[in-house]
Amino acid sequence: MTSLLADPPAPEAVEPAALQPGRSPARLAWRRFRRDRVGVASAAVVGLFFLVGLGAPVISWLYGKDPYTTYGQNQPGLLDDFGYPTGPMGGISGRFWLGVEPGLGRDVFMQLVYGIRTSLLISLAVVLLVTLIGTLVGIVAGYAGGAVDYAVGRVIDVILCFPATLFFVAFIPVAQAAFVKPTQEVPTWLRAATVVLVLTAFGWAATARLVRGQVLSLREREFVQSARVIGVSPARIVFRELLPNLWTPILISASLAVPSYVTTEAALSFLGAGMVEPTPDWGRMIQRGAQVYSADFSYMLFPGLAMLIFVLAFNLLGDSVRDALDPKSNR
Repeated sequence: MTSLLADPPAPEAVEPAALQPGRSPARLAWRRFRRDRVGVASAAVVGLFFLVGLGAPVISWLYGKDPYTTYGQNQPGLLDDFGYPTGPMGGISGRFWLGVEPGLGRDVFMQLVYGIRTSLLISLAVVLLVTLIGTLVGIVAGYAGGAVDYAVGRVIDVILCFPATLFFVAFIPVAQAAFVKPTQEVPTWLRAATVVLVLTAFGWAATARLVRGQVLSLREREFVQSARVIGVSPARIVFRELLPNLWTPILISASLAVPSYVTTEAALSFLGAGMVEPTPDWGRMIQRGAQVYSADFSYMLFPGLAMLIFVLAFNLLGDSVRDALDPKSNR
């Protein structure tokens, strides 16, 4: 009888956790992400790569070396008569932390650091452009529907049918030839710009298809139909009703695209269509390492291992971000 006559609990005690102050969707996603140890560790590794890449000039100043000076040719004893490092593991020592490059004798550590900078800058530029263009095209096609949606859908299908790597290798020299004569050397900034433009031209379609599918499902929802009935302008519907519901798939797509473009950029440099000498680049280092691996395997090992760690960490980070933003996705 005592339990039946007891006072009911206070309203605050039964208030749902989701309605308590400080429980916005962003805070809930951050809380889920912090509980994911793999995601946090991956974020730390990715953050370290970004700090190293962005701080490459500072590291070069502190380290006292740069990626362009041919130390092995200027200082005797670093290379043997055949041009290979004399020390173990490519000439690793207190002066050269990862050894020296076979042939030219450049510092491997600084090439690796500046190679991170090159790959990240190109990849991030491509992901930014691909996300912006793909989001814009996908929203227009999905919201307009009809003939516009059909035409955009066919263009997306055609672009996705191209064998990407083959067309990258074929179109990058064509794009460079439009600005520089065949007898002239292509500037480094122009080579990087053409790589970004070609990757963007063939990369936006996947994002556009994803956003278009999301918009097609959202435009039939009650809140969008209600906005149309009361006379809300299409621009306001897109920015106020559709975009807030598209951030999650867009962010997930962008986070998973970065490691993909890092490997693509390295592959282009390996094939000679991306960055070339003397620009430090992971793909160019691996290409050179493949030529001398029998005598100095370490020169190919270090950039390959760095790329493996970065891509794996970024993929794991993308999975964790997806699970945090959309917890139903892993069910």
